[in-house]
Amino acid sequence: DRPSPVRDALERALLSLSDLVCQLPEVTDIDINPVIVDATTIIAVDARLHIVPAATTPDPLYGHMAIMPYPGHLATRERLRDGPEIEIRPIRPEDAEMEQQFVRSLSESSRYFRFMQHIRELSTTALIRFTQIDYDREMAFVAVHHTGSMREALGVARYVINPDGRTCEFAVAVADAWHGHGVGRRLMERLMETASQRGLQRIEGEVLTGNQGMLRLMDRLGFTRQRDPQDPGVVHVARELADQP
Repeated sequence: DRPSPVRDALERALLSLSDLVCQLPEVTDIDINPVIVDATTIIAVDARLHIVPAATTPDPLYGHMAIMPYPGHLATRERLRDGPEIEIRPIRPEDAEMEQQFVRSLSESSRYFRFMQHIRELSTTALIRFTQIDYDREMAFVAVHHTGSMREALGVARYVINPDGRTCEFAVAVADAWHGHGVGRRLMERLMETASQRGLQRIEGEVLTGNQGMLRLMDRLGFTRQRDPQDPGVVHVARELADQP
């Protein structure tokens, strides 16, 4: 119940233990006993690990887990063509407020292009669904610009795996002030790369015909177009992922 310099060290030790279990399926049991913690020090006096051969899984990093942990290894820092450095990383539950502010800051037309309906902000249910995701069946990347202690979401791209397990449907939105800076392309490239590594074969989505900027981006990324025969205002776009690195 009092501040202690060892608290951070204890937290790092527990997180390291969690990382070990997540990344090494060969380790089935760990007994660390005793662990001595005093006002200034944390010491593991003895430890015993039980190791067995791991079964081969499609995802060698986290395939043995019932729930996929946060894929921090997918986070990168990139510099846009006009200079600013941004972080592109999988979305986290604690990004909920930043995600809501991002949606609120979009112009009315940008919100309509993204959600295909008129909304002013995300409902609580939608906000939870967009930020507390199952990384095994979907992925969402957010582009973040850091200015001191402030964080600003510049764009979000996501895919959800279809029931066939081979294809996925994507959506992407970029803050109006950052159109034309390459944010959308960077997000889509990361999304397609991750989908390909996941073993998916095709990525597809729907774009409104009035969203000409998005349609031009799809053309540059090698997507094919097909008009919806039942709704002339919608264009189906798709791309095979076999040629992704």
